[in-house]
Amino acid sequence: MRSLFLSLALLAAATVAFAKPNFTGQWKMDSAKSDWAQFPAPERFDRKITHTDPNLEMSTTQSGQQGEVTTELKYITDGRETTNTIRGIETKGTAKWDGDVLVIESARPTPNGDIKILERWTSVNDGKAIQLEFKVSGGFGEVNMKIHLDKQ
Repeated sequence: MRSLFLSLALLAAATVAFAKPNFTGQWKMDSAKSDWAQFPAPERFDRKITHTDPNLEMSTTQSGQQGEVTTELKYITDGRETTNTIRGIETKGTAKWDGDVLVIESARPTPNGDIKILERWTSVNDGKAIQLEFKVSGGFGEVNMKIHLDKQ
């Protein structure tokens, strides 16, 4: 009986440890907790996410010196490749879970070679925030950025 209880407790702990977060909601960047590396931070970075695993849809609006841009993206979190169009250019990507962290990898062609983006989404503050970590690489080298989003 004691061994059964211990097994059930371990199974419950493992389930909780690898529970996948649901990112659905309206999110707004906290610029004080974000790091855009050598790039100028946008004045506004808002994201609306609809997440019914494995489907993930997001609408991101950024505004700053270059004006306002809204991007619509869709992914399937089981690792299947999806194609999104960003500013008229097809971008291929995949999304998959690494434990409770969502990992999105995408590649966008440019005249100087592909730009590759690796994103890691981590739910923080009991689901009240998302920490986005980006590794962007291409002919220019590699850049690491962090964007902290608070749930609205």
